[in-house]
Amino acid sequence: MDKNAPKQIPLLSGDLSIADQKQAILAAIIADSDDAIISKTLAGIITSWNPAAIKMFGYTEQEAVGRHISLIIPPDRMNEEELIISNVAKGNKVDHFETIRMAKDGHLIPISVTISPITDRSGKIIGASKIVRDISIYKKVTEKQGMLAAIVDSSDDTILSKTLDGIITSWNKAAEKMFGYTAQEIIGKHVTIIIPPERIEEEIFIIGEVSKGNKLDHFQTIRKAKDGRLVPISLSVSPIVDDTGKIIGASKIARDISEQLDGEQERARLYEQVKALNDKKDEFIGLASHELKTPLTSIGGYLQILSTLIKDEKAARFVEKTRRQLKKLSVLVSDLLDVSKIEAGKLRFSIERFDIRQVITEVIELFSYGNNNYQITLETDLAELMISADPNRIEQVINNLLTNAIRYSPGNNRIIIYLSREAGNVKVGIRDFGIGIAPEKIKHVFSRFYRVDESNPNVSGLGIGLYLSQEIISRHGGRIWAESEPGVGSIFWFTLPPEG
Repeated sequence: MDKNAPKQIPLLSGDLSIADQKQAILAAIIADSDDAIISKTLAGIITSWNPAAIKMFGYTEQEAVGRHISLIIPPDRMNEEELIISNVAKGNKVDHFETIRMAKDGHLIPISVTISPITDRSGKIIGASKIVRDISIYKKVTEKQGMLAAIVDSSDDTILSKTLDGIITSWNKAAEKMFGYTAQEIIGKHVTIIIPPERIEEEIFIIGEVSKGNKLDHFQTIRKAKDGRLVPISLSVSPIVDDTGKIIGASKIARDISEQLDGEQERARLYEQVKALNDKKDEFIGLASHELKTPLTSIGGYLQILSTLIKDEKAARFVEKTRRQLKKLSVLVSDLLDVSKIEAGKLRFSIERFDIRQVITEVIELFSYGNNNYQITLETDLAELMISADPNRIEQVINNLLTNAIRYSPGNNRIIIYLSREAGNVKVGIRDFGIGIAPEKIKHVFSRFYRVDESNPNVSGLGIGLYLSQEIISRHGGRIWAESEPGVGSIFWFTLPPEG
């Protein structure tokens, strides 16, 4: 059975008088009403109490009838009853009087009450009938609507609504400020009043999406103000539905993004400036490094010739020291040149198949010759380990890591190199027993020009060796990382894919 169908009043027996029939019909209406219907004497004594009153206030008919109406009136509202009774006693009707009444369990109920005089057959007013409607839901809806209206009105964003035909139905203060039209000027007008002619197609698209129940978020476009100026906006559009779920319109939230666009343009301009300066800097470093290579090579050649001519042992030692310093300078210039190549995307690799154990052994021999105070050992159970990579670049990485280990372990002459296979990859580790690296610094060690301890004048370097090592290993498809404990030492690991 349809609960919303009108209730059927039963046919009455033909034996009843017309007056009795009317009374029976009224009794049925009162019993079936969703509103509380109460009658009382002019002295305030309750004389009838329908089922809806039982449901609303929690008192049964037996509990309420014969009691004073103050049973359901909060103490601070008793003066209202005196006003109502005085009006009813004069024959006046009180319509839709909104107030508060109290249920049996003490909770307060917002109600709308209509009070009418009850007269006897002589026309004398003998009491009052009350029709009471619970307006709790109405109050909540009204409060919510009021709160939403306040939010909409105080919003910094334009908020407007329109029908599916494009007719504007609401317009907040921010919309007035953004577009220059007052609510009185624009409500009832078509939304195209603020759309530039060349963008009318956008409105057709938006309405089409909203009609399907779709929401549009952060749609960037241009709208036109009353004075003709164009306003760049970010627009969000949502469907408006009625109680049945039918889409009847759209709400729009528009934010002026002029400052944002100006900021983005300024950032883009600054970025281009910085990029141009950075390109000039990299170009200068590359050019300077390249130009330095020629005289350094010449100086190296002259020192080699000089070393064969000098017979004095002390002078020969000075020449040899000079050659070592020249070698360090040559490495530094080469590193700077590599940095500029990386920045320019011109760092090249020559991939070939080679034994990485052999490369490590040769590097150890070279370092041991130049740093005879250091004990550098290789720990591995592999006789050979073939890989496909650029042997010169991999040697450069091992050189950089060994140089770093020596630099940061003053007073300790022991370094271990590990070589193994792990999960199919080649794994190399270089361990020192030096000063170690603080945890908050270890994540930065592969950054360009980063130095762990800039305050220590005894530790040289520009902070580019580890940066280059990371670039070389990552471009080979490998990974490089560091493990360290301050005061104990560090291990720098890298992995490379197996032979291709």
